[in-house]
Formats: sequence, C-alpha cells, structure tokens
Amino acid sequence: MKPCSPHLDSAEGMLYLLRRKEFPVANSEAPLSAEKIIRELIKEGVTHIIYLPDDESSCLYNVLKHHPRLTLVPICREGEAIAIAAGLLFGGKNPVVWHQSTGFFESGDSVRGLALDLRLPLHIFIDCRGWKSNAPMNDSAAVFIQPILNAWGIRHHIIETDDDIAKISLTFNEARTLQKPIAILLGRRLA
Repeated sequence: MKPCSPHLDSAEGMLYLLRRKEFPVANSEAPLSAEKIIRELIKEGVTHIIYLPDDESSCLYNVLKHHPRLTLVPICREGEAIAIAAGLLFGGKNPVVWHQSTGFFESGDSVRGLALDLRLPLHIFIDCRGWKSNAPMNDSAAVFIQPILNAWGIRHHIIETDDDIAKISLTFNEARTLQKPIAILLGRRLA
C-alpha cells in the first residue's frame, strides 16, 4: 500500500508533520489499517463507499480508487451521501457512507429524513476529528458526536485499534435486525 504521507525519517516527512501539526504517536495510538477495514467491508458484501475525499482519509481514497470489488462514489457535500446510499439500497446494492464528524453534522437533515425515517439499515463510518480515548477532548467535533448520535437513537461502535475492526462485521447483522442506521466511529486516523 502506498504510504499516505512522506516517510517520517526524511526531512520532507518532518516538514509535512510540522505543517500539519502532527507528530509521531505511541503504539497505543497507532493508525487504523484502511486495508483491513476494506477487507471487512468486502466480507460483508459492501458494493459502494460514498464519501467526500479529504486529506484525513486520503489513505482510504488511495486504496479504493482502483479497487476491483468496491465502487467509490465521491460526493461534493456530505449531505448528498445519504440520498445516494438510499438509492443504492433500493436498487439492491449494499453501500456504506463515510463521513468526517463535521460532515456528519452537515448531513443531519438527510440522516433524519431518509436514514432514520425510512429505517435504512445503513452503515455510516465517521472519522472522529479530535477524538481522544480516556482523555479530555477539546475539539467540539469529537465532544458532540456521541451525544448527537444518542439523541437521534443511532447505535454506534468505536474502533480505535486494528483489533477492533472485527466489530464491523457484527454491526451488519445489527443494522439488518434493527432496520436502522448504525454508526462506526473511527477514533484513530487511517494508514
């Protein structure tokens, strides 16, 4: 897999991190494997991933852009994703939606009016910007995501390590049984 950022041992890599205000993290905060997540989605018969390509999830884009079994559906605004997913579901496909937390907030009306009101068994992956496990969170995007999901009655699961990726398969049966959307919160960046 092509790395998402310049090699950290190089001067270019360190400049990249300084510009982004990112620094190497301890193993307990190791990034999630985009390829392992994709393998889980394929195992569950996912056909399409609907998402707005961005810098934070560029690894996902790099894995998906020429994937032989998954169709990447790039969008212009996160609010479009739920409507596109609904159409694919009604057409017999098995899509997932991929948002950043702020994008999920922007798509609120379509989440309410389509995913919840129509009881769509849809998976919404949410990259949780600013998420910190067992530490105070200062980024309002991370602070508000769970209370908003709870207020809307959307069950959610947090994935913070590659070992947690196996939870993804469990949520597919849950979404079908409940006939409701399920959110998967990604508490680490992708690699």
